[in-house]
Amino acid sequence: MFDIQEIRSQFSILDREVNGKPLVYLDNAATSQKPNSVLDVCHAYYTELNANVHRGIHTLSQLATEEMELSRRKIQKFINAEHDFEVIFTKGTTEGLNLISYILTQKLQKDDEIIISYLEHHSNIVPWQLLCERTGAKLRVIPIDENGILQLDYLDQFLSEKTKVVSVNQVSNALGIVNPIEEIIAKTRKNSDAYVVIDGAQSAPHFNVDVQKLDCDFFVFSGHKMYAPMGTGILYGKREILEALPPFHGGGEMIATCSFDGTTYAGLPFKYEAGTPNVGGNIALGAAVDFMNSVGHENIQNHENALLEYAQRHLLEIEGLKVYGEKAKRTGVVSFNLEGVGISSDVGMILDKMGVAVRTGHHCTQPIMNFFNIAGTVRASFAVYNTFEEIDILVEGVKKAQRMLS
Repeated sequence: MFDIQEIRSQFSILDREVNGKPLVYLDNAATSQKPNSVLDVCHAYYTELNANVHRGIHTLSQLATEEMELSRRKIQKFINAEHDFEVIFTKGTTEGLNLISYILTQKLQKDDEIIISYLEHHSNIVPWQLLCERTGAKLRVIPIDENGILQLDYLDQFLSEKTKVVSVNQVSNALGIVNPIEEIIAKTRKNSDAYVVIDGAQSAPHFNVDVQKLDCDFFVFSGHKMYAPMGTGILYGKREILEALPPFHGGGEMIATCSFDGTTYAGLPFKYEAGTPNVGGNIALGAAVDFMNSVGHENIQNHENALLEYAQRHLLEIEGLKVYGEKAKRTGVVSFNLEGVGISSDVGMILDKMGVAVRTGHHCTQPIMNFFNIAGTVRASFAVYNTFEEIDILVEGVKKAQRMLS
C-alpha cells in the first residue's frame, strides 16, 4: 500500500516552517530530503563504528568494512550490475563523469569524435570539452526541437568509425525530459565501437535502472538526489572495460604493490577508490536504497508521474504561463516561465515567502536556455513525499507572483 502520510512522517524536515509557512519542498532535482532511517545510519556510523575501512584487523574497522561492502552489494542489485566490484563509490555524478573522461584519454586521438546532446548538464559537457582539448578530438552535439526532444536523425548522421564516446543523460535535469537511451545505445552499437556513458543523476531517483538490460558501458548517478547524503555517488562500469583502463587517482587503497621502481594496481573496485572513502555516506547510500525498495519503484514512479501531470495541468490554466518540454515524455520536473516576468528568480523569491522551495535560473544547462532564448526558468521538481496539496500551494503562489510582477 502507498501511504503518503506514513512516508512523509519519515522525513522530519518536512515538519518545519519557512518564513512562517509550512515547508513545501519542490527542489528535489537539486537534492532530495533524507528519511530518518538514512540519518540514523549516518549517526550510528559515527557514534558506533567510526573507523577506516579495508585497512585494519581491529573490530571497528572490520565492522565498518562489512557495512560499506554490504551497501555496495545493495547498489549492485539496485542497478542490476553483474558484479559488485563494477560498482565504484564516488562523490557524485560530476566526479563520475570526470573520472570516465580522464581514464579514456589514451583511447582518443586527433579528429576522433565525442557525441553528447543539447540536453546535457554542464557536468556532461565540460569534462568532454577538456578531453577534446587533451586529445584533439571533436565534440558533436545532438540538437533538440522546439519541444526539447532530441533529433535522433542527427545521431545517425554523426555515428561513424571516428565516434569514440557517446554520453547522454537519461533524464534532463532542467526539463525532466526522458531521453530514449535504449534507442541511442542500439544505434551506437550498430554503427560504431564507441563507449556509451549514461548520466543517471535524474533517472535513478525516479524509476528502475537495469544496466545489463541497457547494455551501457558506464552509468553514473548521485546519492544525494535519491535520499542519501551529499558527497555520495556511484560509477558503474563493465568489468572488462574498467580492468583495461588506467586509474584516476593515485594513493592508498588502489595499489597492489608500491616501490620507487614502480607500482601495480589493486583489482576492482579499489583501483578507482584511492584514499579514505566517505564511509558513513556510502553506508547511508545503501540505507537510501533500502528506503526506496521499501516504498517500491513502481509506487515512486506512479506517484511522481501523477504529481507531474497534476502540476502541469493546473499551472497551464494560468494565462501566460509556458511549460518547457510540455509535449515531451517527462518525469519529476515541470520547468516554466510567466509571460512578462523577465527574471525567474523574482518568482522564486515570492514563492519562498510562501514557504515553497523551487529552483530558478539556468540549472547548469545554459545551452538549453540559449536554445529557447531565455535566461532561465522556474523549476519545480518532485519526490515521493510530495503531495497534491503542495502543488495547489505552488499554483497559488505562481498566481500571486504573476499579480505582483506583471
